[in-house]
Amino acid sequence: MQLYNKLSAKEREALIEEAGEDRLTLSFYAYAKIGNPKLFRDHLFVAWNSMDVLGRIYVAHEGINAQLSVPAKRFNEFKEFIDNIYFLEGCRLNIAIEQDSKSFLKLKVKVRDKIVADGLNDASFDVTNKGIHVDAATFNQLLDDPNTVCVDMRNHYESEIGHFQGAVTPDVDTFRDSLPIIEKDLEEHKEDKNLLMYCTGGIRCEKASAYYKHRGFQNVYQLEGGIIEYARQVKNQQLENKFIGKNFVFDHRRSERISDDVIAHCHQCGKACDTHVNCANEACHLLFIQCEECAMEMNNCCSEDCMKVNALPHEEQKELRKGKRNSNKIFKKGRSEVLKYKS
Repeated sequence: MQLYNKLSAKEREALIEEAGEDRLTLSFYAYAKIGNPKLFRDHLFVAWNSMDVLGRIYVAHEGINAQLSVPAKRFNEFKEFIDNIYFLEGCRLNIAIEQDSKSFLKLKVKVRDKIVADGLNDASFDVTNKGIHVDAATFNQLLDDPNTVCVDMRNHYESEIGHFQGAVTPDVDTFRDSLPIIEKDLEEHKEDKNLLMYCTGGIRCEKASAYYKHRGFQNVYQLEGGIIEYARQVKNQQLENKFIGKNFVFDHRRSERISDDVIAHCHQCGKACDTHVNCANEACHLLFIQCEECAMEMNNCCSEDCMKVNALPHEEQKELRKGKRNSNKIFKKGRSEVLKYKS
């Protein structure tokens, strides 16, 4: 019985091209008590591998967080499978706004301590006492209310390329960093302001809203389905779009365009640009914003040092990487000192 991915990304990419079939990129999450995450993980892998599902899925005692793609022709089969899991029946599936058959090239189902690294002690508060879920129309109304503070629960490299008008965008590298910062900044408004939160698909707000209610915030709201569902409702209901720029996504597409506004800048020349790339030097792989001109000039690298390494023969590059791990700068997501116009 196969329990792990055996194909490389290149091999899978070739198979996708050969098949020439449409795939759907989607995401979903659910908080639930899972007694044996390892057993559940194996069950998912066996079933989804047989359906040609690809993606990144985290399973923990507290639930599941899934971002994946499935062949369009097998979507109903996939939906029937998850509906037969008691805590996933009727679960919201956030279908991507912009589709790409190569959004994921491997199936990875991993057991984690948590489905989102939040740094919280869940036993210290009621995680089911969540904020009020609101749809796109209600979100817009609350956003227009002068008594509302709207907070982006994502990281700085996400909000840099797109966010809601007037939203507070914490300058943080991780979700767990944002929680105490937001509470401190809004300490005086726990009772007299509406706390309106949003994230990519809703999962971060799900935990954060319960935490902030526990910490004394009285009027807590969260965007149901996150930016992905908001964009869909805005389009289908012809609502005013209050999101400017792109929505960062965690797959090979890296983003979905929600509005025509370009609010970010190339980290190398400062030109208006909102295209995230990874440095071509595999020993670096830094995530940053790079325009087409700089990509050509820098050979898809973040620095001259990386250009020199990337120009070496592949085998020589592998030798240089041997026994070494990527430095922590890979996680700085655009804060590296080699980037002149970093955020």
